[in-house]
Amino acid sequence: MHIEAREEFARNYSRQRDSLLRLAAVKQRTGLGRTTIYRKIAAGTFPKQVNISVGLVAWYEREIDAWVADPIGWSGEHGAARAD
Repeated sequence: MHIEAREEFARNYSRQRDSLLRLAAVKQRTGLGRTTIYRKIAAGTFPKQVNISVGLVAWYEREIDAWVADPIGWSGEHGAARAD
């Protein structure tokens, strides 16, 4: 298996074990409002939501925790690489 394929497998496996948070929980953990969250997503300074059903979204808990730990230093690239 190539290194890139292994890394992708590890990311996906890790995601399967990660909890999903709905918007209310994300707002509570971050202290941000809905509009601010979506503005930050558009700016690339907040983790992107995941579609879990038609009209239903959630966020990976690890990504939100990483953002809360370092909101200034968080970036989409950093979030994508952080799937251990």
